[in-house]
Amino acid sequence: MPESKPFVTSVNAIAEELLDRARSHGSHRASRSLIPGKEHQLRQTLIALADGAELAEHEAPGEATLHVLSGRVGLTADGETTDLRAGDLAQIPLTRHSLRAQADTVLLLTAIPREFEGE
Repeated sequence: MPESKPFVTSVNAIAEELLDRARSHGSHRASRSLIPGKEHQLRQTLIALADGAELAEHEAPGEATLHVLSGRVGLTADGETTDLRAGDLAQIPLTRHSLRAQADTVLLLTAIPREFEGE
């Protein structure tokens, strides 16, 4: 079997680029998939939110976690807000939820989309 090299990327460099883009974009947010392709079950997406930016209430992508790499964000689900800071890792509830940046923030969303759950 041929040896394969591990996929390596600079999360910090991408995070800086995304945060610069979020600060200048009308939506005040930017994101990029780190491991692209629908054939992968595990999805990791870097999300940058400028201070005050929101991700309106939406469905959970499936089983997922949110790792705050820098900044602060409020995660609201079922009418209750949990404040997350750099270094925090939170399991995303499987209910509708929203996010609001309380400072310039970079998040790592890790998810197994619903179509892959139970395989």
